Amino acid sequence: MSADILDWTNAGLGDLDTAAYRARAAEMADRLKTEVGAGRLPFLGLGYWPKLDKDLGAMAGWLTGFEHMLLLGIGGSALGARALQKAFFPAQDQPGHNGPWLWIADNVDARSIEACMAKLPPEKTVVVVVSKSGGTIETVGQYFIVRNWLKARLGASWKDHALFVTDQKIGFLRREAASLGIRTLAVPDNLGGRYSVLSAVGLAPALFMGLDPARLVKGAAEVAGPLASAGLDAEALSGHPAFGLAIWAAALMDRGFDELIFFSYLPLWACFGDWFAQLWAESLGKQGKGSQPIPAVGVTDQHSVNQMFLDGRRNKACLFLTCPSLPAGPRFPEDLADEFAYVRGRDLGDLLQAEALGTRMALTTSGVPLVEVRLDRDGQEAAGKLMALLGAATILTGWLMDINPLDQPAVELGKRLAKARMGAAGLEREKADLEAFLSAQRQEQGF
Repeated sequence: MSADILDWTNAGLGDLDTAAYRARAAEMADRLKTEVGAGRLPFLGLGYWPKLDKDLGAMAGWLTGFEHMLLLGIGGSALGARALQKAFFPAQDQPGHNGPWLWIADNVDARSIEACMAKLPPEKTVVVVVSKSGGTIETVGQYFIVRNWLKARLGASWKDHALFVTDQKIGFLRREAASLGIRTLAVPDNLGGRYSVLSAVGLAPALFMGLDPARLVKGAAEVAGPLASAGLDAEALSGHPAFGLAIWAAALMDRGFDELIFFSYLPLWACFGDWFAQLWAESLGKQGKGSQPIPAVGVTDQHSVNQMFLDGRRNKACLFLTCPSLPAGPRFPEDLADEFAYVRGRDLGDLLQAEALGTRMALTTSGVPLVEVRLDRDGQEAAGKLMALLGAATILTGWLMDINPLDQPAVELGKRLAKARMGAAGLEREKADLEAFLSAQRQEQGF
């Protein structure tokens, strides 16, 4: 039995109508078998892993020979890598770090990219361009600029400092790689960015940082394997924690709980909240449905947004991430003022655990339905398990809501309008809409 636990004690299940969702277990099991069998859920099936394992192994010496990795990506092409970086590579943020260094350029920001080109030594840097489609303008645009920097500094050898993580067959980056002889790692078909962290998208940076991709995937397989089994049935799915979370989340939304807090009391895992926020929001925010994910980190956010969680509108539920086995840390001295006598001789880690317990109790006392996700250890296998659990729960929640959790149709409009603004060919309707929007009478006020 796994030592990682979902604690449902304060989930408020007694106040939720879950029967109709539980009755759909057979339907959901059949759908999982169909979708996994057809290769449409590679995040769960993990059929791509044996080949990727070999590809990463063959590339490891070259990749880890660099001192710096500059990762160009956005959204799901960067959030997973950053979560792994902050959780397992904290030395880069600490004094005296002596490499290697991972730098993530995940926005259209002139100052940031100029700083990278001004300060990074190109001869010691590998540039990893991550875009499944190969045409994400924010990422490919950065590539065009960084490519010129590499060419100017390294000459013809610049191509030996680049890696593309992209579609197996199509897209600009795939064509560019074939034309120039640039190394590539493939993103499997049907693997959207927000579900892609345990593919080359997240595992190539993980390898560079000294993590073991196999440990991450092993953890994920422990959770995803039963869901990808050809023998999955209603009984097996009903007992799976991902289905339990999906039922809970769907029933909460029916009751008007339209915000879901991801509260991490593993401080180094704070960026898992950002990763989860994209996963949940982009998958479920459709057709006027969904719940807004809110990343929060303990204990920092006890002193900021927790006031709203505790005493604001009663529309919030909470996933509460803990790990009782975190390091004890330094001990408080004995010679403290009497007002702090309660921490004399205690470990700093004891304070974190006490704060977590206090906040968890305060939330539940305030009427916030809460599921504690309690990890036995904060290792790489646990990270893989957590990502697989939340990914599977998101997919199943979407299906219970009768929406497609794998697309993001609304996001495409903003992309088309941005391209129209930059003068892309076609897009005549978008250009007309832009003209109307920009020519509207403004209602402005100085401040």
